[in-house]
Amino acid sequence: MGKHLQDTITLNNGVKMPWFGLGVFKVEEGPELINAVKSAIKHGYRSIDTAAIYENEEGVGQGIREAIEETGISREDLFVTSKVWNADLGYESTIAAYETSLTKLGLDYLDLYLIHWPVEGKYKEAWRALETLYKEGRVKAIGVSNFQIHHLEDLMKDAEIKPVINQVEYHPRLTQKELQAFCQKHDIQLEAWSPLMQGQLLENDVLQEIAQKYGKSVAQVILRWDLQNGVVTIPKSTKEHRIIENSSVFDFELTQEDMEKIDGLNENLRVGPDPDNFDF
Repeated sequence: MGKHLQDTITLNNGVKMPWFGLGVFKVEEGPELINAVKSAIKHGYRSIDTAAIYENEEGVGQGIREAIEETGISREDLFVTSKVWNADLGYESTIAAYETSLTKLGLDYLDLYLIHWPVEGKYKEAWRALETLYKEGRVKAIGVSNFQIHHLEDLMKDAEIKPVINQVEYHPRLTQKELQAFCQKHDIQLEAWSPLMQGQLLENDVLQEIAQKYGKSVAQVILRWDLQNGVVTIPKSTKEHRIIENSSVFDFELTQEDMEKIDGLNENLRVGPDPDNFDF
């Protein structure tokens, strides 16, 4: 699960993905976004996660280009993820959405492209489109987001290619143990969005006590818990000091007892929409 920030997990198709990345959910286009992407890359991050619906792919692309220019790393050193939005879930429309994302990002390919939400009756056609893009070598890996066990089972009944990733809401109040066990069994890597529960866990007493013990912040403890649970994580921040702090999780290890204490905070509580009951 990684000894440093650039360590990777090998996905089920052989592609290597960093354990740790930067999420940019709700970060608007503009200098703040560009600088966040640049400072993340400058401080060793290699994975950036965006989505069409975030409406910030252009700024992410600009941040990537400027970072490449200033640090001398190559595009191949980076791992860039985007996602197809619900309105574009269909065979032709998903392929078109991929083109649009590439154009906005100013990239020739994506490392990972995901179906953002399991819209009933639509995600299978979208998956066929992702398979086409993958078979044509236009994207390095394909996966899903917010899929429950039954969505995955349904998708895999007809799929030629298995998703490499399922990116879901995941934090100490929503530990997703059954879903993770299912994904492990099928060699689908779990990835956490909103790992810090949008900041709602930072005042938690149990976590504060554990953090003090290790001389770490609560955020660092939670992100370390992700990694020790074998979950890829992409915390969001736009502040340089926080971007650095979030990634400083490779120099300590939580004990089994503390891992279990954190697991014990689970309440199956979501801050985001319920994948079984959303209407967008």
